[in-house]
Order: sequence, then structure tokens, then C-alpha cells
Amino acid sequence: MQQRQTADLTTERAEGRVLFDAHPDSYRHWQLAAAGSIATLALAVTEDGGLRPGYKLKLNSYDLGVDIELADALNRVRFEHPEVRCVVITGGRERLFCSGANIYMLGLSSHAWKVNFCKFTNETRNGMEDSSAYDGMRFLAAVNGACAGGGYELALACDEILLVDDRSSAVSMPEVPLLGVLPGTGGLTRLTDKRRVRRDLADVFCTTTEGVRGQRAVDWGLVDSIAKPGDFARAVQERALALAAEVAATAGAEGQGVSLTSLSRAIEDDSYCYETVRVDIDRDARVANITVHGPATGPPADAAAALALGAAWYPLKLARELDDAILMLRTNELEIGTWVLRTRGEPELILAHDAFLAREREHWFVRRTIGWLRRALTRLEVSARSLFALVDREACFAGTLFELALAADRSYMLDAQRGPEIVLSEANFALYPTLRGIARIAARFGEPRHVESLRQRSGEMLAAARALELGLVTSAPDDIDWDDEVRIAIEERASFSPDALTGLEQNLRFGGAESMATRIFGRLSAWQNWIFTRPNAVGEHGALKVFGTGTKAKFDWKRT
Repeated sequence: MQQRQTADLTTERAEGRVLFDAHPDSYRHWQLAAAGSIATLALAVTEDGGLRPGYKLKLNSYDLGVDIELADALNRVRFEHPEVRCVVITGGRERLFCSGANIYMLGLSSHAWKVNFCKFTNETRNGMEDSSAYDGMRFLAAVNGACAGGGYELALACDEILLVDDRSSAVSMPEVPLLGVLPGTGGLTRLTDKRRVRRDLADVFCTTTEGVRGQRAVDWGLVDSIAKPGDFARAVQERALALAAEVAATAGAEGQGVSLTSLSRAIEDDSYCYETVRVDIDRDARVANITVHGPATGPPADAAAALALGAAWYPLKLARELDDAILMLRTNELEIGTWVLRTRGEPELILAHDAFLAREREHWFVRRTIGWLRRALTRLEVSARSLFALVDREACFAGTLFELALAADRSYMLDAQRGPEIVLSEANFALYPTLRGIARIAARFGEPRHVESLRQRSGEMLAAARALELGLVTSAPDDIDWDDEVRIAIEERASFSPDALTGLEQNLRFGGAESMATRIFGRLSAWQNWIFTRPNAVGEHGALKVFGTGTKAKFDWKRT
């Protein structure tokens, strides 16, 4: 996969790592076109363009490289084409929408690779739904041919699905009968929670390899409408325009897009360095020390001034760099299981930026920047890593940066004279809802009256003892105990089974009432993770291993 690299990036040191850089000029699989309020993303996969050797991307199937391009294209639409209010996703091959994740790639991949691949794919699809809910964008799947597995799951992430009625094109989820695994990118959950497909019909659908086509697909709720081949292009255009018309005119603006320039990022053997984020890896301890820096200056005067700053505007730069750092660590540093979060900067400056974000959030550029920050924080929470926040003497856990501490599994705050203070802002209550659709601070406590009392304290500098009393931190050691308590806690965490910790953390992070998104990441991902380790899927005679060989899978018939 061709990828643009920044001047700071040393190619030798990037060798062997997966990079998440992409640009339309070097896409190998997606074609992006924008015209007025409509953008079209057409999938035309290059068979020989797999991210890793050993498989061909036949039948418009995808791997991680294909999804990296899709994620980039969606961000390009969000920021470089703000006039777009509906994105049409379709197949760029005749009578072929998408056949889903490449089976040969899955059969060759390690367990960790499969799980990370599914997670990134899930996040990209959830990001489409996030933009539909918050960013003033709609998505239409124009299913112009065969649509199977992950291809149908991509369609399910859209607001509407239009299927060509050519007597052969069908939607299907053949993973259970064909591969011995689950539809891994939310398909089961979206069928029942989003499209409200009856449970018995969903059961039939998910155990039938040939899928469902035509009017039956409409009747079962699997698609929204169908169109004959001769009417398909017209129907797609009409539905796209209708969906775009649903979105308020304030959702975007003509001719004022922001170019997403290449990230400034330097990769060393044990570090990733950006302008606002630095990651230092202690390989012996299996710990990544992540330091996030606040802004160096106050916010611009208004949204127009922020727009003029473009990708250099601090909140957007922070969102992009934090997001990339999470992905780089999660994909390339599998044994680094504990992430220690620190912050640096001036609380007054980050609070000023938070006030700006709250005041100007109806402007498209500000709203979509908030969206990227929201999705980056969510990506942090669904990463299978232990998260500890350290509020040390130089910390700047204020407002938006305090969201990092709220996302952490534990937070330690130094209790000392002239020690650190934390401070809440409106951003902690209104700007960054979690996968459950509620503020991170509300998810922490679950008691509305306490959350409201904390909201009344927005802007108040809280020292360690008060923060501990209010439940905003886990522990507040003094100067004497700080080093030992923090060291012991981190060393102990790193000594536990990573599998057990992943199960523990995801259950605790997604407690309380569930949403479709938490079911996808907290429940579906856990089941798929388990299934991917079972011999029925990945053993010598497992379905993923023998697919395409003409040999029938051999199953261990015992239920556990």
C-alpha cells in the first residue's frame, strides 16, 4: 500500500510497522468524488494491493489497508468537503458491491491481527454512524451487486440501503455456515438493534449462505428499497438528494474546506513523537508513557479564525495526533499492555479552548473537530490496554484533557503543597459522549445529582484531597508515598494476564445500560475474540484454514 510519509518520518525506523497514513492521490482501492452536496465512495479493490503478502483481494474483498483508505476518505469528506451532506458508498466493479473481509488474509493472520483488524473496521463503521448522529452527514449504500459478510456490514452502517433488483444480487452474512465465525463488524447487532429485523428472520438470514435478494430483502427489513438495473442510477441520485435535504444547511459550507495535511510525526525505536503527543516506550516494563500537551496559546477570536488555521488549529491537531498514536501503539506494540497517561500545559489555556468549542460548536468546522476528538477518546477506551492516568506536579488535567483521566481505569493524583489541580469544564459534560451516549463523567458515577453538583463546580481548581473526596481520582498519595505507590501499581498491573485484564477492563468500562455500540465492542468483540482462538475456526481443519481448498471443515461438536 502506498502511503505518504512526513519529512520527519525515518523510513528505516518505520519498517515493519503499519502506518495509518493515506491520501486520495495514492489510494489503491477507493475512488472518491464530490459534487455539490453528494460525495461518492466507490470500492474497486486492487487484487494485488494487499497490505501483507500471501493473498489476493479477490471479489472486492478487503483487508486492513482497504479500511485505512476508507477511514481516511471519510475524514477527507468531513473536513475537505464540508458542502457534502450525503455520502454514497457503492461498488466500483460491475455487479459487485463488496464480498467482505478477505478470507485468505484471515486464514493467514495471527489472532491479534484478526482482532485488531475487526476492531479498526468496527470503529470506522461506527464513525459513519457517529457522523450521521452528530456531524450533519448521511450515508447511502448503493448496493450494485453481490454484497456479502463485511460488505453487507458496511452497508448496514449506512442510514439507508438501496439494492439493485437484477434477480441475482443479494445481501448475505455467510460467516457462521461458511467460516465458523461471526459477522465480526457489528452485523448481528445492527440487524436487531438498528434495522429491527425479527430475531427468527435474522437467524435464518445468518445461517443461509446464498443470502436474500429482491423484494424479500425489503420485506425482511434487510434493505430499505430496491430498483431495477435500468432505474438504479436514478434511484440512487434521488435518494442521496433526499437524504442530503434532511440535513440542516448549517451542517456544512460551500468552498471552505480544510486540507488534512500530513501529520508531523517522528518514529524512533522506542518512541513516537508528534507536536501535541509524545509516546515513550519502556519495553522491559511493557509500559507506554503517553504525554499529551495542552495548547501554547489561547483560542482564536471566532470560528472563521479557527477555520483559517486549518489543520494547525490545536483541537484538530490534538484529535488527529492522539488518534494516530493510539493506532500506532495498538497495532505495532502488542506487548506494551499498560499505557500511562500524563498531561502538560497551562489549565487556563485548555479551558479557554473548551469555552471556545462550547460557544462555537454549531459551526461545521468546530462541530466536526469535536467529533474527531470524541471518536479518538472512544478509540482509547475500546483499546485492549490498561489505562492509568498520573496527575503529577506538572500535570494539566483540565477540561478536555481531563477526559483522558475519566477514560482511564485508574487515576493517581499527587497530594502536596503547590501540587497539581484538576478542573472541570463544560466539555466534560456536553461535548464528548461515550459509546453509551452519555458524558464520560456521568458514566463514571451514574448518579445524576452528583454529576450535576460537579457541573456546578466547572472552572473550580480542585486539589488532590478535594478531587479524591468528589470521586474524580482513584488515589491521592503524598510526596513520600507517590513514587512507590505509582511504581507498585504499574508493575503489578503489568504482571497480570493480558487476557484476563482485557475481559476485566471492557466489562467495567462498558457498565450500565447498553447501546448498540457497546454491544458491538463489549459483547460481540468478546465472543469473536474467543471464537478466533477455537480450533473449529483456526485449527488445522478449521473453517478459516480450509476455506477455498475444497476440503470440508472438521468441527469439534462439543458445546462449551
